[in-house]
Amino acid sequence: MKKPSSQTRVARLPSRPLEFAIESLIRVLGFSAIGFVTLIFIFLLTEGLPAFLQVRPGNLFSTRWYPTFDLYGVLPLISGSALVTITAMLIAFPMGLFTAVFVREVAPNWAREVLKPLIEVLAGIPSVVLGFFGMTMLAPIVREVLGAPTGLTALTGAIILAYMSLPTIISVAEDALDAVPKSYRDASLAMGATRWQTIWRVVVPSARSGILMALMLGMGRAIGETMAVMMVTGNAARMPEGLQAILKPVRTMTATIAAEMGEVAHGSTHYHVLFGIGLILFAITFLINLAVASMMFQKRSRGGLR
Repeated sequence: MKKPSSQTRVARLPSRPLEFAIESLIRVLGFSAIGFVTLIFIFLLTEGLPAFLQVRPGNLFSTRWYPTFDLYGVLPLISGSALVTITAMLIAFPMGLFTAVFVREVAPNWAREVLKPLIEVLAGIPSVVLGFFGMTMLAPIVREVLGAPTGLTALTGAIILAYMSLPTIISVAEDALDAVPKSYRDASLAMGATRWQTIWRVVVPSARSGILMALMLGMGRAIGETMAVMMVTGNAARMPEGLQAILKPVRTMTATIAAEMGEVAHGSTHYHVLFGIGLILFAITFLINLAVASMMFQKRSRGGLR
């Protein structure tokens, strides 16, 4: 093989030092982001794995969370997080999908230009402000209207989480609808379908993978929320039983870590169990993000959002 000439070697070098510096900085930042996530995972493993060795599985996966009496059952915490998150998605996903359809398919251009920035601004409201709103305004309504013994219930937390997840769901679903080719709409209208039939039978099904990705991202946003949930769910570590469980206090994994981490002795069993809960939460969030990433990869391999 012929060795590259000196002119070829010079051509391969960056034309300007500034360009080379920027490319190197971007490369370093990209690898550092991966490194930070890896370090966090290693730290969680180091601090959380002793919990699975020091606590018997029958105790760790029981239904009683009383660390004072060496009872570390995480099932009430996992079920509380699942109840609040699933209820929040049942509220937020239909609202988010309908709003995305309105913004993309129904609203005029001037209204779309106004609504999209307003929806994105909603994501910037601090969670502690929403938690305070839920405690002072929403909780009394839940108690008086639904007859709950207290307003700090799983339903109150689900409503707050639904509100916090809406900007993510709306933005991603609207992008998925926008990626559907215009020819699909034109062909449906040419076949005699009405505007609403085109939206619900052609556009929305064509964007179903992107809409499902919006649901998964909204779920990941909800399950990791801490402050607002800790303020409005009542923080009672109990197993949800029956349909009435939504009107009773619950405790989530994130709220447990935030409420108790500052009070435990470093290196104690309780300390390691809290990190074990964080490790479980990390695994759940990782699986959700992995599912979203796989959906994005499938869409790219197919050449679009269909």
